[in-house]
Parts: sequence; structure tokens; C-alpha cells
Amino acid sequence: MTDRAGGAQTHDEPDLLRDQFRQLLRYRLLLVAGVVLGLLGGAWIGLAGGKSYVATSEVTVRPATIDPFAAGSSTPDKQVSIGSERQTAVSNAVASRAAKDLGTPDDTERLQEGLQVTNPPNTLVLRFAYTDSSPKTAAERANAFTQAYLDNRRQQTQSQIDTMVEGYQKQLKPLEKQRDDLADQIADLGEGRNLDTTLSVQSGVVGKISELNSNITKLKALDTTPGFVVRTATPPNAPSGPGLPMLLGLGAAVGIGLGLLGAWVRLVFDPTARSESDVVRALRAPVLGTLPRPGGKGPGPLLAEGRLAEEYRSVAFRLAYDQRFADRRRLMVVAPRGSIDTAAAASVNLAASFVEMGRDVLLVEADLRTPSLAARLRAADGIRPGWATRTSPRGDGGWPTGEELPIDAGESGAFDLIPGSRVRNVARALTAAPASRLIATADAPEAVVVVLAPAVLSYADAIALADRVDGVLVVCDPRQVRRDDLDRIRELIDGAGGTVLGAVLHTERGKQRPENATPKGARRRIAPDQSVPSPSPAADDLLASEAEGPGTLALRTVDPADLPVRPRR
Repeated sequence: MTDRAGGAQTHDEPDLLRDQFRQLLRYRLLLVAGVVLGLLGGAWIGLAGGKSYVATSEVTVRPATIDPFAAGSSTPDKQVSIGSERQTAVSNAVASRAAKDLGTPDDTERLQEGLQVTNPPNTLVLRFAYTDSSPKTAAERANAFTQAYLDNRRQQTQSQIDTMVEGYQKQLKPLEKQRDDLADQIADLGEGRNLDTTLSVQSGVVGKISELNSNITKLKALDTTPGFVVRTATPPNAPSGPGLPMLLGLGAAVGIGLGLLGAWVRLVFDPTARSESDVVRALRAPVLGTLPRPGGKGPGPLLAEGRLAEEYRSVAFRLAYDQRFADRRRLMVVAPRGSIDTAAAASVNLAASFVEMGRDVLLVEADLRTPSLAARLRAADGIRPGWATRTSPRGDGGWPTGEELPIDAGESGAFDLIPGSRVRNVARALTAAPASRLIATADAPEAVVVVLAPAVLSYADAIALADRVDGVLVVCDPRQVRRDDLDRIRELIDGAGGTVLGAVLHTERGKQRPENATPKGARRRIAPDQSVPSPSPAADDLLASEAEGPGTLALRTVDPADLPVRPRR
């Protein structure tokens, strides 16, 4: 067995992550769709966007100064607001000047679309980058914008100087007139106190005039150079941005991310078990085996061969050495919902595997609604297992019928089959004393009873038998069964006093026959020395009622004494 047999396996976080990643890889369609979408997006950007070239020029901005080499009290970066200068560089005024220089004065807005001005950190440098489909045009326009910005800044500086000089000159005119008037007064005055006062006033006026003239001189002496071009734009040799291979690679990477995201969302909202670990966590029991994917379409033969048979032998071996099953060898095989074809195949092959181990095996078909094992198995010819010495009990409710068929399991040997039969009250027949005594025959030495019951969540038949067997084996397809269904199966079996020994996983083969449907054209095969009983009138009435129409079944009382009994050899 495995260390998971005592209950749910403890999973650490890395194991859970690995298991979840493996489950994500199951959604290959979403992953492929994401990659294809990413590749298409990258190809569209690379082809539809066309080639674009970026030409770059750089300008060092400097403030107006009298002596650029003098150590002033403030540094140039304190005198220039580089953020404001960057906004000025992308303004309409600069764009209009550049458009005039390029000879396209009406294309101001279109020219601005390809311009980008940036400022490297901690510098007084403005970087003009212009993008265009032509490398020559990109270089010309980048240089045009650079020169337009410098001309605009020079013009602004000169305009400020002219305005200030004009203001100073307006202040000089009344002072000069006052100075001349005071000079005339001084010429007419003689020695005395009035002369001293007038001279003092004249000296103050002359001082103001000198100060204003000094300011005007300084303003006219200012160096109005706005900056220097430290990098002239030249036509680029290669287009900018990632090429088509890079875009395809990025698109594939983004597509994988989108595919994984879609697969994760699909996994989160997927109610099915999907993996072995989900089944283990839901049933709190180990997975005893995983059947290989069957080939072909439609239900295959019940007795398996090759690799499939070896997997059934492995499951039987694990069960045989399970302490919970080894004491009282009663095993019930069930499916969660719908068809029990795979569960029937599992019960038959487990019975054959136990026969190989030297056990006396009795297979009980507790499916009293759609019994089909007797019609699908080959009766043994002259081979009788150890059960032949016992008489199968006859139930008062019509099942067991007292019929016990020897089944040929090929090289494995033979085992007995208690076939199911349709009864009016299934629950009463399954819980009656004859059925309990039949299942209790597994208490004999080297005896094993395998019970095939209908789907747990479709009928309550399996729950009625849960306390009479020692363990339940759940046969399911993890891609089809829901996790909450497995939780409910475990709760129902535990509540009924049973134990889930484990699960056998499989993958559905093609399209299964619908529930409550008998295989079309199936005929019951019996040994040549066995006679076929004629149906009783009660059975004829029951068959006639079934033929009245689809979906309609008229129940009638059938006396068990009227049912046919297969003669024993």
C-alpha cells in the first residue's frame, strides 16, 4: 500500500505548487491560444507600425550674464528653471518658428507630433528627439527645433533687456532736466547758505543719473547667448524600437502569460477533480491505480488483457495487503454518477485477480435496475470454483434468485457470479437477510466477495450496502467527476458506517452508454449444457409493460415463485 492509506496525504507548499502547475499545463488549448494571440499582436505592431527613425540633438542651456567666468553668488542652475525651459521647447511658439525655418508654416501641429524633449537628471541639457519615417527628415526637424528654441530664448532675453533699458531711460529724462535746472540756479546764486543747499541737491541728482546709466550699461553689456548645441542631429542608420523578431518574442512571452492566466482562471472555476491529488484530498483515501487510456470507441470487453490487466492485478495486490480489507474480504465497487461500465469492468477484473491469488471469489451484481454482467461474461465450461458446494440463498423479494453462474476468467481461473435481476423494491432486496448472508460468505477462509453496486450519487443502493462490506472502491474519471461529488460520496459512505479504501482512476473510452440502458444486441451466453428457461407469465407482463413506450414503466406485482430458476449442474 502507500503511506496515504490512513487518510488524506499531507502536502507541503512546493508539492501543491508543482501539482497546480501540472494542472495548468492540461489546458493546452488556452496556452496555445495565448501564444498565438501574442504572436499575432507582435506581428501586427511590427508590420502595421512601420519603420520609424529617431534623430537626437542636445543643447546646454545657460543664463544671460556679464562675465560667464566670474564666480557669482548663485550657480547657473539656480538662475535657470530647466522644467520651464523644457515646456518652452515644446510650445507652439518654438514649433511655429521651426515650421517657418523648414518652409512649412502651416504644419505646426503636425510637426509637434514627432517631437519629444527630455532633460537628463541633474543637468542643464535639453535633448530634442524627433521621430519620423525618414531618417533625413527626422534629423532636419530635430535640428530645426533646436535652433528655433535657441532663437526664441535669445529673442526673449533681448526683449527683456530692451524693456528694462527703455524703463531706465524714461527715469533719466526728468533727472537730467532737474540737473540742468539746478545748474542754472547755482549760476545765479552767490555765496551763502542757499548755494550749499542747491549744490547738495544737485549732487544727489547726479548720483541717481550715474546709477541709472550704470544699469543701462550693464544691461547692454549682457551676454544673451541662450545656450550651446553640444550634439547635432544626424540621420540615423537603423530604425528605432524593437524589430520584428523582438516583437514576436515579446508577443510570445506575453501570450504565454495570458495563456497561463486564462488556464489559472479556468482551473480556479473548474469543479472537476482533474488530478490524482484532488481525488486524494476529496476522498481522504489513496489512489490505488490509474488505468491506461483505452483505445477504440465504445465499451470494450470486461476482462482486460495486457497492460490494463496488470494494472488491475496491481490494485488487487494493494487491496489484499490492506489491513482493513484483509480481515473480512468484502469489497464494493462503485462509480460516482451515470454509467457503471468501468466500475463493472473493475469488479470483474479484480475478481479475476483475486482468483489468481488462490482465493475463492464471488462476484455479486447488486445492480438491480440495469443488470448486464450475465449477458456480457462467458460462462465456464466444466470449471467450478470453490463456491459450487454452496447454495446461493434465494431472496423473498426476487433477488438473489438462487442462480449462481460460473464465469470463465481465462488463464486466471474461474469465479462465481450472482447476477442481478430487476425487482420491484430494490432497497428491500438489498437490505434483506438473504443478501446479507450472501455477502457474509466472505468470512470463510480464503474467500473474497466483490459487490458491484450502482452509482453512489444516482441511487441509494450503494449506501444501503455500505455497512455490509468492509471497504468501498470508487472508480471515477477525474476529468468528469466533481470535487464536491467526491466529498459527498465520502460523507455518505462514512455516515452509513462504511470505509473508502481508495480510488481507481480512468479515462472515459469514447461515448458511454446512457444510464439505465441495456447494451444494444447484447445476448446472454451460457454453457452448452445449460438450458434456457422460458419466461413466466409474470415476466411476460413485465416485458410487455416496458415495451409500452419510452420513459413509461408500469409496475406490477410479480410473485417470486413464478420467476424462472436456472437448474444447477
